[in-house]
Amino acid sequence: MATLATKLASASLNRSFITLPATAAGVRTVLNRSAHYSSGDDHGHGHHHTPATPSIPALQTTSRNNNRTFVTVPAAVTQQKRFNHSSTRDTTNIPDFSKYKSGSGDASNRAFSYFMIGTTGALSFLGAKATVADFLANMSASADVLALAKVEVDLSTIPEGRNVTIKWRGKPVFIRHRTAEEIEEANTVSIAELRDPQNDADRVQKPEWLVMLGVCTHLGCVPIGEAGDFGGWYCPCHGSHYDISGRIRKGPAPLNLEIPPYSFEEGNKVIIG
Repeated sequence: MATLATKLASASLNRSFITLPATAAGVRTVLNRSAHYSSGDDHGHGHHHTPATPSIPALQTTSRNNNRTFVTVPAAVTQQKRFNHSSTRDTTNIPDFSKYKSGSGDASNRAFSYFMIGTTGALSFLGAKATVADFLANMSASADVLALAKVEVDLSTIPEGRNVTIKWRGKPVFIRHRTAEEIEEANTVSIAELRDPQNDADRVQKPEWLVMLGVCTHLGCVPIGEAGDFGGWYCPCHGSHYDISGRIRKGPAPLNLEIPPYSFEEGNKVIIG
């Protein structure tokens, strides 16, 4: 019987006739079951109709090999009616979650949230501040470097008309005790003739003391004192000549010798740096 039902269902899709090897009683049983499932029951609306046995068309029988009987049945009787299933339950009813709601109210929850956010922000700020402070402390100069940041020189040990070279931050510094004639010579130079125009009074704090870096402004060489065409300093590397005020007068150097920061202290001392 299962084979018969399968064939009937397949034939219903093709809307054709099929030939079944069965007796008339067997075909009636298959048709009755098919009529039961294809009846107009509407489960969605709660109405139930008693399945009616469909009218069975005339069966055509044929006799084939060895007098076996075959029956031709219209496949259309096996078609089924299907309806959308609906339920009497109201699916739009939203459950009540009021018992899960906090009884303290939104104000207390908001205050607690603000407190936690503020506390977290303050702790983060303190941690960032400590990290930056440690980083700056590690990057700052050590004690020995700070000790060399400033150099104190006793000027009483430098006679008039002489040069002294000291080391400051790894660079040579020239200190010259100039004579009155040298001061007058430095002031009589025409500014228009200078490559890097600068008055002598702008380069010194006291006319008799000239303090400047001993680094040539061309390629960083160290000039020689009391030499050159202008009685000041001469760089033998590329032939730059500086006058008694340290101003470039001849050669490839573009600028005058640099003046470092310095100040005079009591007791005829100068602090460089």
